[in-house]
Amino acid sequence: MGKNHHKLLNNLQSLRKAKGLTQQELSERADVSRKSINAIENGIYVPSTVLALKIALTLECSVEDLFQLP
Repeated sequence: MGKNHHKLLNNLQSLRKAKGLTQQELSERADVSRKSINAIENGIYVPSTVLALKIALTLECSVEDLFQLP
């Protein structure tokens, strides 16, 4: 993980809540652990490209809707 990951803007929590999903529900649909969803939402973990695409597909949005560089 690069040094500047803390600068990554992360909209996962708001998009997840807008879909009415809990972290657990999203994790089950995206086939990832709930702890991973929590870590992504809190900016602790930057997901792989594959995981970011799976989450975006699950939330019916683009990866750019989920994450942006400032």
